[in-house]
Amino acid sequence: MRAVGIILAGGQNAKLKELTQVRATSAMPIGSSYRAIDFSLSNMANSGISKVAIITQYNSRSLHDHLNSSKWWGFGDKIGGMFVFSPFLTQSGNSWFRGTADSIYQNMAFLKRSNEPYVLIASGDCIYKMDYNTIIEYHMQKNADITVVCKDMKGMDVRNFGVVELDGEGRVVEFEEKPLEAFSDTISLGIYVIRRELLIELLETIIPEGRYDFVRDIVVRYRKKLNIMGFICDGYWASVNSVESYYNINMDFLRSDIRNSLFFQEPYIETKNKDEPPAKYNSNSQVKNSLIGSGSIIDGIVENSVLFRRVRIGEKAIVRDSIIMEGCEIGYGCIIENAILDKDVLLTANQVIRGSGDEPFIVKKNSAL
Repeated sequence: MRAVGIILAGGQNAKLKELTQVRATSAMPIGSSYRAIDFSLSNMANSGISKVAIITQYNSRSLHDHLNSSKWWGFGDKIGGMFVFSPFLTQSGNSWFRGTADSIYQNMAFLKRSNEPYVLIASGDCIYKMDYNTIIEYHMQKNADITVVCKDMKGMDVRNFGVVELDGEGRVVEFEEKPLEAFSDTISLGIYVIRRELLIELLETIIPEGRYDFVRDIVVRYRKKLNIMGFICDGYWASVNSVESYYNINMDFLRSDIRNSLFFQEPYIETKNKDEPPAKYNSNSQVKNSLIGSGSIIDGIVENSVLFRRVRIGEKAIVRDSIIMEGCEIGYGCIIENAILDKDVLLTANQVIRGSGDEPFIVKKNSAL
């Protein structure tokens, strides 16, 4: 193995509102059967990175449940494995992570006990398929200290991302997180390659100085001192960073080109197996351009929607342009449009829920209406 992997899955995102009151962003349900973290995990495994650390923190219970076995992603190797790290209490104090760099520093033993020359760092809340070997090869060819994976987002508002400027040779000359005014159309995708020994050295330098953020205190601060290169990638990529982005990502999977490239072409995106029976479509059901999770029973109309496991749609109910999470029951004659129903929502007969075109209406987990 040339690299060990680190997936940063501990962040809190208030822009997801009620959806992350009970779960980490990396545990957000995606595309009828998956969680957001499945994409980074599968990319690691498919790229031959068989030793991966997942660093969790905020609302991590459901994420830990999802990660209770490494076999789903193929990390059962004796020389590799999947390691889940969380903050913990000791007699000497609280080890709550103070930032992304600090979260890696507090688990430094993982790096020091590894022998691989490189570390690939990714976030757990982005949706994409990528061969990390191409980035490692680029990193080696350029003799880079750090490689930042980037994407050109021409025509889009990039102020909510890390904005990067590259020179003619691909070197990072400017990098600013969420600038007031974007100076470039190129963004960082939150994926980095760095030499393992250099990462250890940098962490041991910045943490005693009270600097705890990987991007701000390493990539941005050292951009003129180190050889930091940008690797431009193509293909589908999206970040679960707001209600709007979460809704749009799931709606993207209703497009056959995106769905086929992510799910039906090797290498595959893997997830935890739930062993549910196939979805059942009763005689009065009508389903158009939708993803239906296993174990669901459909008696009504479903159009342009994503349904997760064990969803029940009652007779004469209509669901359009919506996301219905696991275990929801939609009663007789209900109308659901432009909405996100979190897990285990119960709607009695003839309820009407409509969101606006700008933002879907959210029904909180375990609600009964």
